[in-house]
Amino acid sequence: MTAKITRVRAGQASAVGPDPDAAAADAAGRVREALEGRAPDLAVVFIGAAYAPAAEAVRDRIADTLAPAHLIGTTSGAGVIAAGREIEDVAGLSLWGACLPGAELTPLRYEPPRERAGEGPDDELGWQPPPEQAKALLLLADPFSFPADGFLAWIDQARPGLPVSGGLASVGASGRNRLLLDDAVHTGGAVAVAVGGDVHLRTLVSQGCRPIGGTYVVTRADRNLLQELGGQPPIERIQEVFAEADPSERELIRGGLHIGTVIDEYRDEFGRGDFLVRGVLGADPGSGAIAVGDVVRVGQTVRFHVRDAASADEDLRELLDDFARSGPADAALLFSCNGRGTRLFGRPDHDASLVRHSLGDLPLAGFFCAGEFGPVGPRSFLHGFTASILAFAS
Repeated sequence: MTAKITRVRAGQASAVGPDPDAAAADAAGRVREALEGRAPDLAVVFIGAAYAPAAEAVRDRIADTLAPAHLIGTTSGAGVIAAGREIEDVAGLSLWGACLPGAELTPLRYEPPRERAGEGPDDELGWQPPPEQAKALLLLADPFSFPADGFLAWIDQARPGLPVSGGLASVGASGRNRLLLDDAVHTGGAVAVAVGGDVHLRTLVSQGCRPIGGTYVVTRADRNLLQELGGQPPIERIQEVFAEADPSERELIRGGLHIGTVIDEYRDEFGRGDFLVRGVLGADPGSGAIAVGDVVRVGQTVRFHVRDAASADEDLRELLDDFARSGPADAALLFSCNGRGTRLFGRPDHDASLVRHSLGDLPLAGFFCAGEFGPVGPRSFLHGFTASILAFAS
C-alpha cells in the first residue's frame, strides 16, 4: 500500500525523438516512478510543435500511465523546459506531475468569444469565473483565437487580485496549436486550472529590463499616445536621457526603448518590479509625442527602460534571490518568452538553470511562450520577453 503523503510531491521528465507516443510513454513512466506510483492531482504537459498533430495520442498515453485527476497542457513552437534544460526547436515534450494534498483544483474551459457569445450562464461571454476560494489560475491560451488582454481585464473584475500565471501557445499559425484539458484537446480558446485549498502558491515575473534616467509624471496623454512628461514633449525627455547615458546605454536606446508605468503610486520609492514595462512603438517628431504599448493616464509616474541579455540576467537573478529568501518551493512551472533562450542569451538553459540554482533541485517544467501571463502588483498582465514562475509549496 502506498503511504499517504502530507506535503507537495512532484516529478518531472522530458523526452525527445521521432515518435511522440514513445516520448509520452517514456516521460510518463519516469514521472510515475518519481511519484512512487501515486496518481498526481495535477499533470501539466508541454508539447513541441512536431508533436502537435499527435496531441490526442500524447494525452491518452499520459492519462493511461499516470491517471491524473486533472491534466492541462499546450504546444510550443520554440521549445520546452525540463528541469534545468531548455530543449529548443526539437521534437520533444516536458511532463510535470504533482500530488497536492489539500488542494482544490477546478478545470475551466474558455471558448473564443465569437463561438460562445450569449450562451453562457454567468455573463455574455459564457466564461465561468474561477471559484471564490481560488488562490491562483494556471492559464494556457491560443494567441490567434483568444483575447488574452480582454480576458485578464474580465478576470480582474470577476476575481480581483487573483494571480494568473501561464502563457500563450507558440506554434506560429492559426489552427495549429493544441490545448489539453482533462480528456479533451482543443484548437482554440483557452484552458485553465484554478488552484485553491491547502497549498501555498507564489508567483514571480521578471520583465528583463532595467530603468534608465529619472522618473516623470504624465501631464498629457490620449490613450496610448504620450504627449507630455512633466510638461515637456516625451521626445525631449528621451533626448535628455540619451545625453546623460553612457555609450553602452546609448546603443541599447537605439536598439529599442521601453517605458515603465508605476503600478502602485502610493509607494515612496520605485524600484525593480514596481513598473509595468511596455515598448515604445513610435514617435511623432512634429508634436514630440510617442506611442507606447499600453494605455497611459495623466498623473501616472513613468520611467524609461532598456533591455538586453545582461539586464534580463540581472533582473531574473535579483528577483529569484528575493523569491528564495521568502520561503522554499517544492515544485514550479516556468513560462519564458520565445524571444529569450539562446535567441537572447546566446547560450542554452539560461532561465531554467537560474531557477534551479536559486530555488534548488526541484521538479521544474515549462515552455517558450508567445506571451506570458503573470501578476505585477495587484493585477495580472500579458507580457513579452519575460520569465514568469508559478511555484508550489506545502
